[in-house]
Amino acid sequence: MGMGSVKKNWLKFFIGWVVCFAIRLLPFRPPNVEPILGTQMPFSKQYGALAGFVFAFVNIALFDIVTAKIGMWTWITALTYGVLGIASAFYFKKFKANALNYGIFAVIGTIFYDAITGLGIGPLLYGQPFMEALIGQIPFTAWHLAGNVTLAVFLSPTIHRWIISNEKIEFPYIINRVKRLV
Repeated sequence: MGMGSVKKNWLKFFIGWVVCFAIRLLPFRPPNVEPILGTQMPFSKQYGALAGFVFAFVNIALFDIVTAKIGMWTWITALTYGVLGIASAFYFKKFKANALNYGIFAVIGTIFYDAITGLGIGPLLYGQPFMEALIGQIPFTAWHLAGNVTLAVFLSPTIHRWIISNEKIEFPYIINRVKRLV
């Protein structure tokens, strides 16, 4: 994908990012039903590793700042999700962007993320015994996997089809529509 193409489609990236951020702000949303990975994968495929990293890193960091819950975990979770954005870009260079492959990456990505954050933060930052962290992490990861895989299988292909592949959400199309109205 050429650089000019990325520039004209930044609106799509912004829309995806804002919607993902807004969903995360919904009250009473279970913490392990997270839209970032399901939204990040199609965008990292289309825009590349750096965009995939920025998509998640900024979403996590800004969310913690806005909700006044910033701490060392912010940087660990933001970096970990950022790494998933990079990994996703490389994964989808080799594999077709379809429901099956989004689901497979969601399993791999969720286990990686939960291993780093769930098994790392408690023991490293708070002195929690590792076995306690592991046992506590199992039900959380099960729900996290269920949420991420479901979103990956249904949301990711929809984002690719309705947003990323939709030429009506590109500046040239929007400008031409506005010109016709004026």
